[in-house]
Amino acid sequence: MSAGAAPLALTCGEPAGIGPEIAAKARARLGSALPFFFIGDPAHLPAGTRVAEIGAPAQAAQVSGDRLPVLAHRFPAPAAPGRPDPANAAAVIEVIARAVDLVQSGAAGAVVTAPISKQALKEGAEFAFPGHTEYLASLAGGERVVMMLACPALKVVPATIHIPVAEIPAALTRTLLRRTLQITHEALRRDFALAAPRIAVAGLNPHAGEGGLMGREEIEVIAPVIEALRAEGMALTGPHPADTMFHEAARARYDAAVAMYHDQALIPVKTLDFAGGVNATLGLPFVRTSPDHGTAFDIAGKGVADPTSLVAALQLAETMARHR
Repeated sequence: MSAGAAPLALTCGEPAGIGPEIAAKARARLGSALPFFFIGDPAHLPAGTRVAEIGAPAQAAQVSGDRLPVLAHRFPAPAAPGRPDPANAAAVIEVIARAVDLVQSGAAGAVVTAPISKQALKEGAEFAFPGHTEYLASLAGGERVVMMLACPALKVVPATIHIPVAEIPAALTRTLLRRTLQITHEALRRDFALAAPRIAVAGLNPHAGEGGLMGREEIEVIAPVIEALRAEGMALTGPHPADTMFHEAARARYDAAVAMYHDQALIPVKTLDFAGGVNATLGLPFVRTSPDHGTAFDIAGKGVADPTSLVAALQLAETMARHR
């Protein structure tokens, strides 16, 4: 991180999950090379974690690399690994909002979020959002955002996300796809420093519809949007059959891919780099990344959680913030 840059804010996520453990392990792996601070309850961190409580984000850069800087946010209940407590749900949400306030004020350089349990937040605090992404968009004023999954080999954006497969054709409108492509293009320029990004667009149906024999979304929705945005100067190709888009030679021809639905995007990323994939939210007025995995309640508290994805999320957040 460049001298004088604001440190990254890492939210605690669900304290009964692996978030606190991978936060401590990420600090152990990165040391002071990439300044960040943890927002959460120090009591929820694994036993033996060396902590340095700070009063303000700027103090994180002065903490030695063998200690985790913590901006304390006290929770009402202890954390029992694998068993989320409804009493803590409101505090989990407060931590996310606090991190956003810090990044919007300039005190933090970016927000990196540890995994939450949407079910626990709904049951404990009537959380009204499908997940982190939608809540962050609300905190940012209702911005239209998209989700990018990134690893060194691939960047891919799903146009539709957390909806049943049966609902995808109706949800996939020209307006939705156009805005998704515009946000992706803008983010590749602003956050990834690509002057003329190349974007490959997948079809929805097998063989990209086979000329209408296997579906008409490519003809009636996807191709017209691609053609209109090409006319505006964007470097787009497609719609491509999704089964031929993600091998090595195909990936060399684009900087990012836009898929039509969740699994079409996430399967190739998780196949290429299961441990190191990162979720980045594009279209926000601040940088936000997260590890591409969940709370892992089944292994919480066992000391075996892999911090690789969180380390990658921190590194990507720092790169994106620097480009901004």
